[in-house]
Amino acid sequence: MNKTFLCKPSQVLLVSMVKETYHPKAYLSSIKNIKRGLKARTQVLNALEQHSADAKTIGGKAGIPYAVAMHHLKLLKSEGIVERKGDKPYVWMLTGLGQKRLVDSG
Repeated sequence: MNKTFLCKPSQVLLVSMVKETYHPKAYLSSIKNIKRGLKARTQVLNALEQHSADAKTIGGKAGIPYAVAMHHLKLLKSEGIVERKGDKPYVWMLTGLGQKRLVDSG
């Protein structure tokens, strides 16, 4: 973790320079991508990369409430990144599009 000290008279302020990284598929084209949403979708996608599951299980593995998991699963479904199969409780899984990760060409 990089830290920078900004000095002012009689005051020192510690600023963290840690940059959060998000799953490449967490960025959606149809909505404004804010940090909380990106973080939640990253957690959902990371859980789904382990294995397909119902929304309650995904929320538990991602550490987010069921309603938040459902909201982001629906957003991801609208972009074709995830799909749901079967009868209730639906099993959510990554589509072929959702399984592709961007390769760092650096």
